[in-house]
Amino acid sequence: MSQLSSLSAQLRAHATPEKAQASQRFFKTGPGQYGEGDVFIGVTVPEQRKVAKQFGGMPLVEVESLLHSRIHEERLTALLILVGQFKRGNETQQKAIYDLYLANAAYVNNWDLVDSSASYIVGAYLHHRDRSVLSELARSDHLWERRIAIIATAYFIARGESKDTFAIADILLADSHDLIHKAVGWMLREVGKSCGQEIEEEYLRRHYKTMPRTMLRYAIERFDEELRKQYLRGGL
Repeated sequence: MSQLSSLSAQLRAHATPEKAQASQRFFKTGPGQYGEGDVFIGVTVPEQRKVAKQFGGMPLVEVESLLHSRIHEERLTALLILVGQFKRGNETQQKAIYDLYLANAAYVNNWDLVDSSASYIVGAYLHHRDRSVLSELARSDHLWERRIAIIATAYFIARGESKDTFAIADILLADSHDLIHKAVGWMLREVGKSCGQEIEEEYLRRHYKTMPRTMLRYAIERFDEELRKQYLRGGL
């Protein structure tokens, strides 16, 4: 049995119809929804992480094939393998993983897939390199590429850097999708947490009156109650 077949069999061994049905609803897979057509077999993330660890040495060509799967859990497991290989890899291996990731961004096509991988691969690779690709991704017509752009900056935020998060947020302030509003608000909240609330507020004071309400709510979630009310009332 090939590694791919063995991995798929192990995931199916942990699958349950109940979990699959719950995931289909949670990840909005119905007609017209953001995850339309996505297929779940019903495997928990902890089980996927165990399988990813077991197959951590899988060749990139096979990981890429797994990433092309119609099954959501197989794509997530592929991404978890890539994250692990990136962390362990040398510069040449990391570049190969980064290039593979961006070339296959169409398969990183739900918010959990993006959030489990973008900062650990794209953000980590760009940390000491030119980051202009993030602006290109943020202007993409592809919803998930835009989310990759902002979530990738979580890597910088954790290291005390907020400039790129604000630059990508500027591009996405007028985005029409709720999942982008949530992602930007989340990253702004993380800036406040890691870089200082005063730095986050300096940005918010310039934009809070015009940014989407969901984005603002996520961004100010950790503020004290009275300050949150002031932002939401627009009375600062």
